[in-house]
This record gives sequence, structure tokens and C-alpha cells, in this order.
Amino acid sequence: MPEIFKLKDELPAIIEKVLSSFGKEDIANHIGAHPLPSKTQVAEILDDFFAILFPGYYGRQDLTWENMKFHIGLKIDELFAKLVREFWKAIRHECKRLGSACAHCDETSEREALALLEKIPALRTLLAEDVQAAFDGDPAAKSYDEVIISYPAIVAIATHRIAHEIHLRKIPLIPRIMSELAHGRTGIDIHPGAQIGRRFFIDHGTGVVVGETTQIGDDVKIYQGVTLGALSFPKDACGKLMRGVKRHPTIQDKVTIYSGATILGGDTVIGKGAVIGGNVWLTHSVDAGTRVIFSDPQLKFHNAEHG
Repeated sequence: MPEIFKLKDELPAIIEKVLSSFGKEDIANHIGAHPLPSKTQVAEILDDFFAILFPGYYGRQDLTWENMKFHIGLKIDELFAKLVREFWKAIRHECKRLGSACAHCDETSEREALALLEKIPALRTLLAEDVQAAFDGDPAAKSYDEVIISYPAIVAIATHRIAHEIHLRKIPLIPRIMSELAHGRTGIDIHPGAQIGRRFFIDHGTGVVVGETTQIGDDVKIYQGVTLGALSFPKDACGKLMRGVKRHPTIQDKVTIYSGATILGGDTVIGKGAVIGGNVWLTHSVDAGTRVIFSDPQLKFHNAEHG
């Protein structure tokens, strides 16, 4: 067994070299600035939301109708405190970043946290419909329990619906942290700015990308590997990327998009009831009720036994 700490006296020189790599204009550090929202705390906030949105599936397992009031009351009280604290960090940081006055950060944080909590009943209604859509849309689903506790789409969609509400309240940073946490867990990447209708289902889900300005109607079903992306990134007269313009497609009600399809562009509209086949690449609009598929490829079969 080698001696440990034998070369510890070399560490001060390394520390000095590391310190010398930091600079005030360095974009890779956040020194001397206002604290950012904590990714750990944001993850806890999502856990608390899931425990309230899906009681008995997430968090405490021994719930009864007799202890539900205590459980939900405690969770909402804890969640309110966490939301206010992290909202305050996000709002305060944005004010400092933009050089604007920040006289009402405390009040805004509390007001927006309370407004978000008031949305919980509506979120639960939406998510119950998403669960129903998953169960109805997947013959492999044996029960609602299986859908809620094991389907990555439910995690991704529930996280998105929470993050989207925070995005609408113009709270910076936190919605993107939430969406990336869901992305890491599920392989499904939905920008919190995307507008998604009712009864949305993503089957399998791995590799799905939904861009910021995507608009999705009701009763839409998509499969793994689908990209709803930007055709190009428009630039202003100075050559800088233009932000806040519609870059991603609109998917109308009752559309089905099969695996590997790529639909690009802010002017691209997929009409109601259309079906987009697997691996299709689209950069223009499709009329309602249209079925878009590749022609059958020419397959060649080689029999190994006969050379």
C-alpha cells in the first residue's frame, strides 16, 4: 500500500495555478455575484410537486383519506417556502444581470409562488388526462398505476406542465433547470416555453426534442426520436441571433407523429388529424387529414447459406 499524502506539499502550487485561471471577465465562474437558484433545491421542488400531483405514487406511501389533509398541508407549506427562496434568487439575479432596480423581489417571489400553488388543481386535471391518453394509446399498458410510476413520458410531461407555468410567470433559470432535470431522467427534451394542449402522449420517448416556440394542440401522440425543431436561426442586422421569434412548428389537434420524424420551422403547420410517418423530414406545412410517408424502400435480401 503506497504512502498517502506524500506529495501533498505540491498542492499549494496547483492551487495558485487554478486561482490564476480565474478572471473577472471569465464566463465560466460566478464569483462575487448574487447566488443562483440551487439545482438541488429545484429537484426537491419537483419531488414535492410530484408528491402533491400524484399522491401515493411519489413521496409518502402510507396515505389514507384521514391523513391526506395533514400530508398535503405540510407539503404545500414546505413547497411554498422552497419556491419563494428559489424564485427570489432567480429574480434577484436577473435584476442584477440586467442592471435594473430590484425593490420588490421579496413581494414578487411570494406572489408568484402563491399563484403557482393555486394552479395545482388545474395541473392535476391536465395530468390525469395525460395519464388517460397514455393508457388509451398504448396497448402494452396494464394499468394507470403502471403508466404513472414507470412511463418516462409522464415524468417529462408533468415536469413540463410545472415548468411552463413558471415560464409564463417570467421567472428566469428555474424552468430550464426543471426541463433539463427531466431530460436527464427520461431522454425527453421539452423546452419550458413550448405550448402543449390536453391529452398529450409520448410513446417510449427517448430522443424526443420539442423546441421553445413549438405549439401542440389537443390529443397529439408522438413517438421516440421525434424532433420539433428550428429550420434556421434568424439573425438581426448586426448578425446576432434573434430571440423571441417563432422558430418551431405548430402541430394541430389529433396529429400522430411516428418515430424518427423531423419537423422544422416556425411557419410549418401540421394540420388537424394528419399522420406523419417514421423518419419523414418536413420543412413545410401539411394539410389537415394528410398522411405523409416514405415510399417503400427497395430492400435486398441475401441468403447466407447460398453465398
